[in-house]
This record gives sequence, C-alpha cells and structure tokens, in this order.
Amino acid sequence: MPDGQTYPLMQAINENKSKSKIYGWIEIGANGSTNNKTNASKGIPSNFPSAYDEYANTVQLDQAALYFEKIPNTAQKEHFDWGYRLTLLYGVDYRFTTAKGMLSQQLLLKNNQYGFDPVMAYYDFYFPHVGEGMDVRVGRYISLPDIEAQLAPNNYTYSHSILYTFDCYTQTGVNVTVKASSHWTVQGGLSPGCDVMPWTTDAKVTGNFCATFTWSNGGNALNTCANSINDGKYAYNNLAAYYETWYHRINARWHTDTEFWYQYMKATPNMYWYNGIDPATGIQYAPTARTPWPETTFQRPGQGAVNLNFGAVCQDPRLPAAKQSARCYAPDVAITNYLEHNFWHNQASLNIRNEYVDDIKGQRTGTPAKYEEHMVGFDFWAGSTITFRPEVSYTHAYTKYGVTALNISPGASIANLQSVSQGNPPNPLGLGKNQALTLAADLIWHF
Repeated sequence: MPDGQTYPLMQAINENKSKSKIYGWIEIGANGSTNNKTNASKGIPSNFPSAYDEYANTVQLDQAALYFEKIPNTAQKEHFDWGYRLTLLYGVDYRFTTAKGMLSQQLLLKNNQYGFDPVMAYYDFYFPHVGEGMDVRVGRYISLPDIEAQLAPNNYTYSHSILYTFDCYTQTGVNVTVKASSHWTVQGGLSPGCDVMPWTTDAKVTGNFCATFTWSNGGNALNTCANSINDGKYAYNNLAAYYETWYHRINARWHTDTEFWYQYMKATPNMYWYNGIDPATGIQYAPTARTPWPETTFQRPGQGAVNLNFGAVCQDPRLPAAKQSARCYAPDVAITNYLEHNFWHNQASLNIRNEYVDDIKGQRTGTPAKYEEHMVGFDFWAGSTITFRPEVSYTHAYTKYGVTALNISPGASIANLQSVSQGNPPNPLGLGKNQALTLAADLIWHF
C-alpha cells in the first residue's frame, strides 16, 4: 500500500500534504510489582529480565520519540523511488536500543536510567523491476526478525517478552529485500554485527538471510531467519541467532503469532573468574587467558567494574577453580506465543502472551535458569491520539545451583554463591526471588 498515514503535527504544518513527514509520541509507563529492590540510580532493575517495565514500582518516561520520514512508494512497478527515516529516542528504553559506539557511554560507562539514541537512521532505494520489487536499505535499521518491536506504538503490549529482550536490536549496514513472487519474500544483508558500530573493536563482518513464505491470502506466513552469520565467538552481543516465526489469522477478529529461536556464543568467558577470589592471593582473579573476564564496561567512582555483557556460568560455581573451564559454549532457546483479539471496531484488543526461555549458561540474563512468563493485557485507543495499555504478568524462574533470578541486580546471585563457595558468610538465597507478579500500564500520546 502507498503511504497514507496522517499525523496531528503534519496536519498543523501543511494539512498532511507532503511526502516527507514529522511525527512522534510520548510514552509514560508505570508498574507495581512484588519485586521491591529496584534502585534506578544504581542501575538495579529488579523486574529484570522483564522489559520495558524493568524498574519495579516506578513511574517513568519510557519513550519520547521523534520521526523524520519519507516512505518510498513500493506499491507500483513503474519508476524508481527513494525514502529515508531518522528516529530520535529519549527515555528509559534507550538501554534496549543502544549500540556500542553510538552514544553508548550513557549505558556502558554510566548506566544512566535515562538516555538518548538515534535508533534508526537509513535511506531506502526502491527498484521496481527486480522481481516484483526490491528495496535496498542503507544505514542503521531494526534487525529483521521478531514479532515485537522497540518503538512503543509498533508493539502489541507495553512490556516485552523475555525472548525479545535478549536478541539483536539494531544493525548498521546494507540490507536488501526482494519480493520474489506473490508467496516469497527474501532478504539479505551485511553489517558489523548486532548492536555495534563498525568503528568498534567488537565489529565483525556479519551476514544475515531471511525468507518469508506467505499463503492463504496473507492469512499465514512463515519467516525463517539467520540474523547474524559470522564466527559466533564471544564479543559484545555477538549472537549467532536463528529464528522461525509463524503468523496465523484464525478469523477476522482473532490471530496468533509464534516465534522460536536458538542463539549461542562460542568461547564465552566463564563468570567464575570475574566473580571469584583467587585463594592463592586472596584477591579477585586477574583477567588472563586462563582466567578471562567477560567484557567489562561500567565503573562507578570508588567502586569496582560492573559487567553489562555477561559471560557464562560454564560449570557449577560452587566447584573449585581446578574444575572450572576458562571458556565455554553458551546457548539459549526460547519460544513465545501471542494470541490477539480485536474488538470495539478495531479500537481495542485483547493481548495474551505465553513464553518459555532456557538461558542454559546464563549468558543472556546473567543467571542460568529456565523462565516461564504469562501476560494478559489490553490495548485501548481513545480517539486518534491516545493509547492506553494495561496488563498483568506472572514470571517464574527455575534456577540452577540454588540461586535466585528475580528482584536482584542481574548476575548478583551467581556472584554471591561463588563467594559463599569460598568460605564467606552464607546467604545464597537471600538476594532475591524466583517468582514475580507485575501490574503495569503505559499511556502513549501521538502527535
């Protein structure tokens, strides 16, 4: 379809007559949770791994977003066209879009609660005579797979699944989309990797390939995607990630989306050395080839470094150093399902999400655990400019080694248990919880 969107700001500027448009929204979120140890100023999001309501029992500015956009007309085969998008984002949610090397000191050095990110900045070039149409996208763009989306109005719900929280968010490079036939769309691209800029030391030449098969007049679609093809070795968010997503329209009012993934990093540093005390010296292990640390990026004045890019819990952290490996293979698997029902003449929807995530070595969440999460919510439109999305969710973590995964600073329970194993005062279960109930809602004003 040609771009037919209209916006209040553009109506005020020129009655929505131009192809180039400026628009955006402001999103305020709030939640009440059984988790109670949030400290936003210290970067402790006790609802984590829930997102974007990770700070428990708070009211916050999630997103103030401003778009500058021209969408190419891809609903024709007569002529070349082009477009662009620049998306500027400020709020708590910047921590989920930040790419290393792009204003990332806000998160990776300071761990600020609020930050700014130019989350999208690209050009589109449309060539109508390649297949049934080809788009070439150059710049920084949202990674290809997933049911969910970072920008609030593009998502079913206020909160996000655990699955979506821990995969690739943005890439910077070139991506080509070709509509090969009425059933097949294929995509391929090159980038420096997931959530890193090409001038960083973590950048690696990374390919991606996706293929979508659509049938039943759009009522069914399967999207198969290899989102980051490189050596898969440990680096900042360097995930080898493989996805399968199925969309199914049940009838005019009900549809469902299901996503499955398998991700991994090779040669991931063992968190044991980062958390541990060398019994020979009585001080923390030094980062060496035998005792490697994960990438350490955050340091508070007068305190030690804090890790925001987790390593792996390669073995039981209660085992002695002689039984710990330096590095290991760190995979995770997940599946998420959405069931959606629209009502009130498409002005409201019922949203049901169920998911299962197995973070086998704890590389993504900071704690090796199996997570289940269940959410029921609604999406209400008030006129054409206000969206209200209340929801309630339940999260249960099934952890290893007697540690906890919720209501903590991520990774803290593993660090504590490691400390206990070396003769420090016992408190292995006192750091957090393994179950949480959260009532959350956001309000979005569109302009």
